[in-house]
Amino acid sequence: MLTETLPKKIDPRKLARKGAKLAGTIELGDLKRLQDYVAESQGAITALLEFFRDEQGFFVIDAKMSAPVAMICQRCLEAVNLNVEGECQLAVVWTEDDAKSLPKHYEPVVVGEEELETASLIEEELILALPLVPYHREDECKSSKGYSTGEFAEEAEDNGKPNPFSVLANLKSDN
Repeated sequence: MLTETLPKKIDPRKLARKGAKLAGTIELGDLKRLQDYVAESQGAITALLEFFRDEQGFFVIDAKMSAPVAMICQRCLEAVNLNVEGECQLAVVWTEDDAKSLPKHYEPVVVGEEELETASLIEEELILALPLVPYHREDECKSSKGYSTGEFAEEAEDNGKPNPFSVLANLKSDN
């Protein structure tokens, strides 16, 4: 079962019994919580959702999604275009207590009698896949001078000034 646009609401248990697959898109602009993290809300998320029952009888959703997003580079404060990909295995449970009995490799999705909103499921996983600190590659960044990606700059040691922490080395050798 493949669709162009993903349905707004689904019954994951019914789809798992059928072994259904849903593939489609959701517009970035439709995901309101994601707007807090991205610089632009244009584009579409592509997602593949596979529903099945595992060998223990759990209703499982295997979700894969990707989206081109623009975020703010934390070095130059300009937009940086990234392709964010997320993947997860979710187990559908009735209550929070049922979630406690799940195997560790499943993330719980609590769905009672109501249907599951597809957009909120995908939005949650995509937010978790976003980088904590987005930035351009150093050769692409407009303001890369003075910033480091974590590698120690050797020229900082040989600037002709005495190291103020060299006194600590003397204290250590006295003991």
